[in-house]
Parts: sequence; C-alpha cells; structure tokens
Amino acid sequence: MSNYANLPVPTPEGGLNRYMQEIRKFPLLEPEEEYMLAKRWVEDQDTEAAHKMVTSHLRLAAKIAMGYRGYGLPQAEVISEANVGLMQAVKRFDPERGFRLATYAMWWIRASIQEYILRSWSLVKLGTTSAQKKLFFNLRKAKARIGALEDGDMRPENVKKIAHDLGVTEDEVISMNRRLSGGDASLNATVGQEGEGTMQWQDWLEDESADQASDYEARDELEARRELLAVAMDVLNERERDILTQRRLSDEAVTLEDLSGQYNVSRERIRQIEVRAFEKLQERMRELAAERGMAPAA
Repeated sequence: MSNYANLPVPTPEGGLNRYMQEIRKFPLLEPEEEYMLAKRWVEDQDTEAAHKMVTSHLRLAAKIAMGYRGYGLPQAEVISEANVGLMQAVKRFDPERGFRLATYAMWWIRASIQEYILRSWSLVKLGTTSAQKKLFFNLRKAKARIGALEDGDMRPENVKKIAHDLGVTEDEVISMNRRLSGGDASLNATVGQEGEGTMQWQDWLEDESADQASDYEARDELEARRELLAVAMDVLNERERDILTQRRLSDEAVTLEDLSGQYNVSRERIRQIEVRAFEKLQERMRELAAERGMAPAA
C-alpha cells in the first residue's frame, strides 16, 4: 500500500458510533477540486492529495459496508476492508477518464468487502463457483422475495423455487441456508460500545438496490476484459506497449517527465504516443469483443 496509508485516518475499531460521527466531518469534494487532487497524486505522488481523496470518501465506504451486514462478521472489520478497497481505488484512479472517483471506488470497495467475507467464511466450505457465490450473497434477498422468512429449514417448494431462480441445486440452497441461519444482525441492534449512545443500524442503512450478484457478474466480465487486453496488446509496438503500460496499466503510474527522460523525447511526445497507443488498443479490443460475441467495451 502506498505511504499515504500511513497518514492519520479514523478507524472503526474505537467504536462505530464515534467513527460515524468523525467521518462526517470530512467535506465532500467538488469535481474541480477532486480532479486537481487526483492530478497531484498521479503526476507528483502527493500523499496529502491522496489522503484528502480517501477521507472525503470514507462515508461512501461505510455506507456500502452497511449493505453487507448479517454475515456474522464484525461490522468494524467489514468497514475496515471497505476502506482498504477505497485506498486501492484512489491509488489507481485516473482523473483523465472523465468520471468521478466515487463511481470508480464503488467497485473496489465492494470487491474488497466480498473477498473478505468469502475468506472469512472459508471458500473450501462454501465452494468457489460463480453460482455458489451468487447464492451466498443473494439467498436472503431471494427468501424475502417469496416470503420465506421462517427460521430453520425452508419448505421444499421454496427451496425448489430459489434453486431454480439462482441456478444452483436444491441441496446447495439447503446447505447455504443452514450456514447463514442465525447470522443476521438485528436492525435494532445498537451501533457502538457501551456509553456511546443508542444509534441503531437502521440509522445508517443504505439503499439496498445494489445487487451483489451483479457485482460478481461484473467481476467475471472484468476478467474477460483482462484476457482481451492481453491479446490486444499485440497490436502495439514495443515502445507503445511500454509507455502505455507504465502510464495506465501499472499500479504506480510513471510520470511524463520520467518517461521523457527514458526515451530522450519531450513530455508532449510521450503524451502523444500514449494517446495513440490507447486508441489503437481500444480499437483492437472492440474487434476482439465483436469476434467473441461480447458487448463493446465502454
């Protein structure tokens, strides 16, 4: 993790009630300010700029984390994992792509939380197929949709319907339901430690329109795009590939100044090569996507 992670950031370990109050003190960023901070981080590795982007989005990370309550895991740890995803997003954010950091960070935050949940519940026991992951994150929602809210084992007809809707076997539905039974936290449970007040989970709930199954489908799509990218890179010559990789595909983006020194050309020439290489790569990826029957890349 980059050294900006060592700068002071509130953590939920000291009590969730207090943490929620603290992160509300950080102001949200205007688009222009966010863009300039991101540029300072990308081009100059300005840790203060990155730190400001992280703290301004802690509320977003916490709200997304609240959507993953009920897996029998400490909410403070889920929020901490959300913050890890947020920092990864800031680290990789490219302000030149034309979208806001929050839009980009949501995927990283959810991915970090989901990986934590799956690790904690043991992939060996849960299974690793996409269908089983989909079942893990959507069983409660499926039960609520058909009114199967009873404790313990579900009625056979409900098991059959959920198995059909989620594309898994009835045995998998029964097994997963037993694993998850009793793990849901009450929405009326108090947030925070003794003496911190009576704030409840429902006070912090986020709109649950976000579908965790869609997140996994998006991640499968991302893997397919990565495969396309590896093949499409062949359309670039050695210099184009190296410059594009160092500028856009590396964890730590190399500055134009450094690359101009490596290739003994101007910064503007490096920028031109980067833009041209990116355009060639996009075109090749569109061709490959069409050949494989995939939707065109955004």
